[in-house]
Amino acid sequence: MLCLRQVCLFTLRHYQARTLCSDLLLSQISSCTHEDEVFSLVERNKARLSEKHVGIAFNMLWQLQKKRPFLLRTTDYVRSHSQFFTLCILGENKVEHMEDEAIVDTLYSILRLTVEDHNSLAEVLVTEAWKRLDRQVLLSLPALSKFALCLYKQHRHFSPIIGQIAHIVDMKLDSIQDIRILSVLMISISDVISQSFRDRLLHKAEQLLEEDERHFNYAKRTLQFLQNVKLKYHPLLEKCNRIFLKSASRLDIHTINNIFGLYEQLGFDNAELRVVVKQLLSETIDDYYDPETFTKLFFVLGPMAGSKVSERLLSTAACMAEEFSSHQILVILKTMQKMKCRNSHLLEKMASVLHEDLESYHVLQLIKLTQYLTRLHCQDLELLAKLKMLLLGYLKSSVIPADTAAIIRVLAMLPSFQVEETIINKAAAVLPQCSLHHLNGIATALVKWNHHDQLHWQNSSELCAKLLQKLNDCGFERIQKANNLNLLLEELIHVNGEWFEEVLNEETMAMCQHLIDQITWANVLPLSYFLKKTNHRCPALFDRIASVTVENIDKIHPSEIYFILFLFSTLNYDNEEFFKSCIQYLTSNLSYFEIYHLVLLGHVLAVAGYFPPVLITTIFNVSFLSKLDVQLKVLPDTLKQRVCSQLMKLNRAVCLECPEFHVPWFHEQYCQRVFHNSAGRISPLRQHVHRMLAEILGGSQYSRTSVLTPYYYEIDFECVLDENKKPLCYMAQNVPLDDMGAIHWRHSSKDEGRRALPPGAQRIALEFLDSRAFSKDYSRHLKGEHAVKKRHLEMLGYRVVQIPHFEWNSMVLSTKGEQLEYLRQQLYGIQ
Repeated sequence: MLCLRQVCLFTLRHYQARTLCSDLLLSQISSCTHEDEVFSLVERNKARLSEKHVGIAFNMLWQLQKKRPFLLRTTDYVRSHSQFFTLCILGENKVEHMEDEAIVDTLYSILRLTVEDHNSLAEVLVTEAWKRLDRQVLLSLPALSKFALCLYKQHRHFSPIIGQIAHIVDMKLDSIQDIRILSVLMISISDVISQSFRDRLLHKAEQLLEEDERHFNYAKRTLQFLQNVKLKYHPLLEKCNRIFLKSASRLDIHTINNIFGLYEQLGFDNAELRVVVKQLLSETIDDYYDPETFTKLFFVLGPMAGSKVSERLLSTAACMAEEFSSHQILVILKTMQKMKCRNSHLLEKMASVLHEDLESYHVLQLIKLTQYLTRLHCQDLELLAKLKMLLLGYLKSSVIPADTAAIIRVLAMLPSFQVEETIINKAAAVLPQCSLHHLNGIATALVKWNHHDQLHWQNSSELCAKLLQKLNDCGFERIQKANNLNLLLEELIHVNGEWFEEVLNEETMAMCQHLIDQITWANVLPLSYFLKKTNHRCPALFDRIASVTVENIDKIHPSEIYFILFLFSTLNYDNEEFFKSCIQYLTSNLSYFEIYHLVLLGHVLAVAGYFPPVLITTIFNVSFLSKLDVQLKVLPDTLKQRVCSQLMKLNRAVCLECPEFHVPWFHEQYCQRVFHNSAGRISPLRQHVHRMLAEILGGSQYSRTSVLTPYYYEIDFECVLDENKKPLCYMAQNVPLDDMGAIHWRHSSKDEGRRALPPGAQRIALEFLDSRAFSKDYSRHLKGEHAVKKRHLEMLGYRVVQIPHFEWNSMVLSTKGEQLEYLRQQLYGIQ
């Protein structure tokens, strides 16, 4: 009995001493201030290290690195240290004894220390965590999110274990109340979730994300999730954007670059954020002198920079050209294209660097590179020839239809490209597997080669005809087999050009009508995009879009309703109930629109003949116009010109149609500048018609061409008939005749600036309308802008005669005599 008591006391003392020693070792590891101290403790205590010591040691190694600035970290030194390998081996041997959360923490630490993707310890840790999940061992939500992030960083996006984690998140979603945990989980499982689960995650994130600077990082993750699932979900996007605006002090060049890159991929933009970023970067432009940060600066600031800053950026880029990586060169060229830059010196510098780096690009990068260089009009024929050879090599080995179609499409962009028969054969082989978008790309290339006579081998015409017929058959078959409108619209979103318009447009419209019952509030926007792109005015589809929109108006974002209105307004399709419902909803939600978007909305409604008072008074306000001026400075040039033009047109429409608003006409100088810059020589058609009018009216002094009316409408021809329908001579009215090629200016935009006509006389505006003025369906309905012009010219006192191209160019008017008679009937109102 005494012996047993002595043995027990010895064992207890030994255990207590070991525990004390172990606790002391844990404390020592946790107190280290340098990685060498950690490694020294590991080396001296190898035999006594438990699984807890190993986990704490790895964690300390990462924490010590984390405290240092990124450029001062020494992860290479840590990973190559002999005691790091010792820790890895100990970790592998003791993994089964680790606690659940210790496994995750250890995995996270070694991944942050940038070990190789297939590091053996990382594999063992993942396997052990997976086993425990299989045994229904439930990790805490923080540990689960950290584990999911580790798997995501290892690129296990489609791994079964990610699916398992997604299932757990699905079951526990209602209990998650921490946006930090949720945002990490959302990104990690984004590739394996269903649409319904995605929507639940979005609504949960919307609830938990607060418009506060503390949620800045969570907003960035939420934005990344939206990009991962390729969804432009406005409520969350706008919430994230408001958080970024409130966190301006946290916006560095890397974060800004990331945000703008994600916005670009999602098709989202915000002028208010652009204003903040432009000011921030313009003040610190001298701080970005290394290739990485300068490339990010160029990408963000370039498209919205003024001329002086733009020149400075281009000059610096040229000086740095040889330091750029292959990826950075792509970014610079892409941004130059967005800037519509024609800086030959910088382009030559980029081309000279590309000669050496060309073979480092993979096929998709080569495709993008070809697009950028050709659109920037690169003149380095040797470089383009190298590109051609590399693309042809990839084409011969390509087995992916999308890649094959893309290579063929960009090969057609290269100048003086002689098409080989193998390219045609390769195209023919992949056609049955191609989507409509890829078929369209191949067809565009083929039509271009045929048009420019670039097919020179024997029987090329026969092969080309067979391929075109096969293209047509594959396109028809793909459309005829469509039974899901959403999938069809996904394919149609990138389709355009002559081939689709001439061959498949009619069949596609018929299929859309066949699937009309599948139109829902979720797909009215892509359907509207497609109809606007094709300029097809189909009453059945328009009415269905209108009814679905009105019934579900609270589910559709205001900016999306704007584009649906844009479709109806552009193609001149009036549906009073639809317009009134949309106007009522939008005028109650104007805060959802950016300043410049309100101008676009006002113009769209004005074209359709609607002038909501709250919108008009909001726009024509000094404070509003001042804010608009600020935003215009950061918009891309094309969008800026569009906004300015539509503000002028809205101003004109309000002055003419709604004088009760007392809005002054303030675009006189703008219009004079625009027309002065665009004035050119008269077209051959106008010269021909002017001679015919002289013949009908009795001389050239009885008509004028290229006339600017009050409020700056340009009309093709103007003449004046008295009460007896006799032409009045312009010389008799003291109106000098200019050269035929010049625009006839009025000295004032107001009616009183014109000489009064004799009693009973009538001023006639003669307009020739080409195909752009009409919808492209069988109705050939006059589009909205031209209908408005007619309405406004009539308000200005004109009798408007509009001559459609399909009448003037018809066989009925094939002779000069028939054309003269037709013009005489139109001028004198003879039926």
